[in-house]
Amino acid sequence: METVALEAQARKNFGKRSRNLLRNQGKVPGVYYSRHDEPIPIEVPKAAIQPLVYSSATHLILLKVEDNGEFECVLKDVQFDPVTDEIIHVDLMGLKQGETFQLEVPIQLVGTSVGVREGGLLQHALHKVEIECLPKDIPQHLEIDISNLNVGDSVHVKDLNFENIKILNPEDTIVVSVVHPKVEKEEEPTEELLEGEEAKEPEVIEKGKESAEDKKEE
Repeated sequence: METVALEAQARKNFGKRSRNLLRNQGKVPGVYYSRHDEPIPIEVPKAAIQPLVYSSATHLILLKVEDNGEFECVLKDVQFDPVTDEIIHVDLMGLKQGETFQLEVPIQLVGTSVGVREGGLLQHALHKVEIECLPKDIPQHLEIDISNLNVGDSVHVKDLNFENIKILNPEDTIVVSVVHPKVEKEEEPTEELLEGEEAKEPEVIEKGKESAEDKKEE
């Protein structure tokens, strides 16, 4: 796995005003934490953190915090502004060699499905999975070969098997499937009345009219 260096500074000021000031300066507030170290509030350049956030791969990060040392970690969580979708906060989780931890990694589909070539539709339902592994076994992504999937076939979490990696999602969760294309139901043609032809009233109404007229004649 590729290791990316990320430089940061310890954050000393807190509160909404301070966070807004950081963002105006092109920085993103965050926190580094681990099982063995005290949490360190940090600030990182927006330009440096964006490639790690908007990526289809997981990266091992060598975090260099000014006056605090270096830490091996991964990007654990990202918060976005609900209106602008800008990155507003990041969490970096520290790692320790020889100790397992949990994180999300993306799924990458490879190959072209037999079922898709025959007209089926590919549905990629699960784009990331939660895994547990050692730091040395962190994958950038998990590849799934879909070449042999026919129409009606599915791949579930229980079908996945990767060396030194434990997948934590429920086993019956569908990852990818090939389904039959939807066939639109044709509308049944409606009978048009010929010119000058009047619509016939339901039989029950005709009988009702006849009964009323019979009573008048009586």
